[in-house]
Amino acid sequence: MKRFILPFLLLAPIAIWAQETINRAVPPPPGPAKIIEIGKTEKFTLNNGLEVIVVRNTKLPRISVSLTVNRDPILEGNKAGLTSMAGQLLRSGTTTMDKASLDDAIDFLGGNIYASATSIGGASLSSNFKKLFAIIADIVFHPSFSNTQLEKIKKQELSGLAQSKDDPNSIAGNVVSKLLYGANHPYGEIETDSTVKNVSVEDIKTYFSTYWKPNISYLVFVGDITKEEAKELAEKYFGKWQRADVPKPQYPVPSNPAKPIIAIVDRPVSVQSVINFVQTENLKPGEPDVIPVRVMNDILGGGSSSRLFMNLREKHGFTYGAYSAVNPDKLIGSFNAEASVRNEKTDSAIGEFLKEFALIRTTPVSETEVSLAKNTLSGAFARSLENPATVANFALNEAIYHLPADYYQNYLKNIAAVNAGTVMEMAQKYIQPQHMYTVIVGNAKQIVNGLDKYGTVQYYDVEGNAIAAPVIKQIDASITGKSVIEKAAAAMGEAALTNIKDLEISGTAGAMGQTLQFDQKYLLPDYFEQTLSIQGMLLQKQLTKEGTYSVTAQGQEQPLKDDDKEELSESAAMLPEAFYLSKNGYSFTVKDVEPVDGNDAYAVEIKSPRGRVFTNYYDVKTGLKVKSVVEKDAGPAGKLEVQTYYQDYKSYNGLMVPMKTIVDQGKLKIELDVKDVKTNQGLKPTDFK
Repeated sequence: MKRFILPFLLLAPIAIWAQETINRAVPPPPGPAKIIEIGKTEKFTLNNGLEVIVVRNTKLPRISVSLTVNRDPILEGNKAGLTSMAGQLLRSGTTTMDKASLDDAIDFLGGNIYASATSIGGASLSSNFKKLFAIIADIVFHPSFSNTQLEKIKKQELSGLAQSKDDPNSIAGNVVSKLLYGANHPYGEIETDSTVKNVSVEDIKTYFSTYWKPNISYLVFVGDITKEEAKELAEKYFGKWQRADVPKPQYPVPSNPAKPIIAIVDRPVSVQSVINFVQTENLKPGEPDVIPVRVMNDILGGGSSSRLFMNLREKHGFTYGAYSAVNPDKLIGSFNAEASVRNEKTDSAIGEFLKEFALIRTTPVSETEVSLAKNTLSGAFARSLENPATVANFALNEAIYHLPADYYQNYLKNIAAVNAGTVMEMAQKYIQPQHMYTVIVGNAKQIVNGLDKYGTVQYYDVEGNAIAAPVIKQIDASITGKSVIEKAAAAMGEAALTNIKDLEISGTAGAMGQTLQFDQKYLLPDYFEQTLSIQGMLLQKQLTKEGTYSVTAQGQEQPLKDDDKEELSESAAMLPEAFYLSKNGYSFTVKDVEPVDGNDAYAVEIKSPRGRVFTNYYDVKTGLKVKSVVEKDAGPAGKLEVQTYYQDYKSYNGLMVPMKTIVDQGKLKIELDVKDVKTNQGLKPTDFK
């Protein structure tokens, strides 16, 4: 066996160390932070003022490019949504290629091209880059601005707005923007159906002709390209671009409230509250406070080891996550801390947020927390340098925000300089609870009691307009949960069940631009089958048969829990309300009277024998079920609130069937339209497979 002999120079230090006593429980002190050597960038400026940045990297035969227009934010007024649609329309074709031809040309080159209101860019293999760059230039200088394409974009925008109106996080975002900045500030504008419809092709043409100018723009190349090659391309395709003065609008500086405001948006169907603590900050990118304030925020609410997260989630179990952020901005920065908590914990959660705000402002943080935050930020910065595009972004930021030339070289050094005293100073300067809005989207009647101790309670609609407090409607003492369910069962055709043996309902389901087919079959007492398919291909199937349950998705059997089986049993009933009443263990509680589609409805909380809890809404006058709300487990994302609306009832042999059902899962909305209903057609057990 061959021996390996260590040289003396390696053995000698070991002998020396052995003579020392080392306390391995105490980590060695960190060395001084090094100045980072950022990758090399090359720059030049065309005669028209277009600044060009080149970052050469030959590891891969690939080149990316981006054109950024550094215009100031603009107020869109009664055409809010114009800029968000402008970028989409820019990418929708040129005078020589419609959208389909444009997409084909880009795909043929194996590349991609994106566009927004302030940028356009793309990437491809080096061998195809000149052709891709020519297409980008064609898009910039010869857009078709098709009215047909704009109408398609508007339709998509309106569809998104329709979904956001019922999304508590989107509602919170609108109200936060309106309160912080005001309607006459570009950051406070809210898109509505009317503002989107107001936008015309001429408006978008005017936008591009006014703001897209070379003297406020930056062209950035990254990849396997030399400065000389980049200059040749820039001169050829962008050298004749005419410079011009660009409007620089001025806006009033938003101010924070003189005292704390609790801004409530009443959303009666909410089973949890979306809470945002917000205020504006006079903090611009590159200012000396930006780096230390990031360290402070990382400790407060920057991630899963932060104080807010550990308090509200780990200690109290109020939420799946609590976070905060301080955002610098060239106009006006902002602070935001947020969480979604159960209704009954709203008051307590607000108290814990305020406790953490006060603590970080008044008590020095530990050295362990400071070190962890600095290591987190330093590590993220170091990892970002592995991407050549990072170097280009640094150069772009330096140009746009007028940063010092050594800003990024000294980044780690400036992080290392932060200490506990700096953290407290940043907290005192940028976290001021006495001048915050606390925006809450939730069920006002369930959460409002006690909130006035935190500030002045005010009410707002979903667009951030001040409104009066909601009127609390009293429920007659004779109305019970069971009486509401009994009335619903009668109104929806319980008596008809003695004459109906089987039922089949079929129709279409629209979701994300796709049209699917659904079919439901019932055979009393306990056969049920529901299928969902597209163009004859089965996507999902649910089956209840002789006490057995199965769910398959794309041919794969799905595991079922006992709760799932109980829910399937309810679905298998032609009339769930009659099922609830016929089975032992269901309990019913009237929680409120709330408007649904403009009519008052009783909100009845139903608890199943297995302890599942959901809420159904029954029209006060007709007794018909008009809505249901249930929380589903969404894994790491927390709870998913599913709202289902039942509309346009029609009678079939005395059984009331909703001809339209809307299932709203927040980001996904499914609309089911019934096309055919058949009763007593002679279905047999063998028809359920």
